[in-house]
Amino acid sequence: MTSKESTLFRAGTVVDVRNGALLTDCAITVENERITSVEPWSPEQHDSHEGEFVDLSGYLVAPGLIDLHTHMIGSLAEGSYMPFLTKSASWSVLEGVRNAATTLRAGFTTVRELGTFRAFVDCDLRNAINDGIVIGPRIFAAGGYVTSSSGGGEITDLASDIELPRDFRIGVADTVDEVRRAVRTLLHGGSDLIKIIATGAGYAAGTTPGAPEYSEAEIRAAVDEAALYGKYVAAHAHGTLGALRAVRAGVRTLDHGSLIEGKEIFDAMLEHETFFVPTTYVVRWVDDQRATAAFPEEVKRKLAEARIPSMNALRTAIESGVKLAYGTDAIIFPHGENARQLQDFIDAGFSPIDTLRTATINAADAIGTLDVGVIEPGRFADLVAIKGIRSIDDVSVFNSIDLVFKGGSLVE
Repeated sequence: MTSKESTLFRAGTVVDVRNGALLTDCAITVENERITSVEPWSPEQHDSHEGEFVDLSGYLVAPGLIDLHTHMIGSLAEGSYMPFLTKSASWSVLEGVRNAATTLRAGFTTVRELGTFRAFVDCDLRNAINDGIVIGPRIFAAGGYVTSSSGGGEITDLASDIELPRDFRIGVADTVDEVRRAVRTLLHGGSDLIKIIATGAGYAAGTTPGAPEYSEAEIRAAVDEAALYGKYVAAHAHGTLGALRAVRAGVRTLDHGSLIEGKEIFDAMLEHETFFVPTTYVVRWVDDQRATAAFPEEVKRKLAEARIPSMNALRTAIESGVKLAYGTDAIIFPHGENARQLQDFIDAGFSPIDTLRTATINAADAIGTLDVGVIEPGRFADLVAIKGIRSIDDVSVFNSIDLVFKGGSLVE
């Protein structure tokens, strides 16, 4: 991937996610990685351009996609957290380098990296990408998990007399004061946001996804402490009560929501303007793989039980008008398949343009950035291009993106 000072793109069709329109035959001018203009192509005006020219006249061009819920550090191939202890920190980083490159080449130019058991390794990966050492998407890193002892953010499938290393327990907290301490430690270590585990998890042995693991006061302590640093909180929550506590406490995004139901939680998300980040594809993927995957039976059961409720929650969110943003929980299914969840939004009743918005402008709004998510002046020139396509009626076209540009430069 090389950097160019000035580049002119001729795009056959541009997806204007802000206005829900498809623009034909456009000129996109890029200087120093950012878009300076988007306008109709004019031979008189643009044929004389002296910088680099990229002909995408036969392509559909959309903003680089955004995944708000990834885990690029490590692997969950065995459906257990325990193997994270069998590899070194350097090995975890190397896996992250591979996964980051795969994610970027799949068209996801920005991600939220929502935590790793070994604290701050995701921050190191982010920094290496920013410094040009390795390639990958723009990363907003959580640095670790704020989790209760033996909760959904802990490695729980170990004998009770085995003590975890300190960097695996940076965010463990069981009181309001301990939550504040954990938030400070993560932010001082370089985290861009805070991830709090509000309920049990599908992969944490012994935990119950529908059961709350923090009080509203404890979650609010995380929100308040993060706000002192200008940061926000993303909440892992599967069940309704834990989700309600998180939303009422002021988290910015509610991630998963696989088991939420009832008018109260959706009304609360509307009232608090919470972004809902459902992760339906991973539930479907694990359930489809359950006969052959080397996952513990407990994991298979938990994910199977969430399959229908998770899609029902997405449908209700769409019907209720809740703000939706895109996140996949990429680590469980293969990295690079992130776009396959787009179809779930269609199946739940969203239009193609609204579905694409969840993974572009909505996701950027959820992060709180004006740098990505839209093809317009001032934003980074993060683009994806699909050859021979003139519409987005079939969102599956985003499963096989032909060209990816980050900051106006082609990703090799």
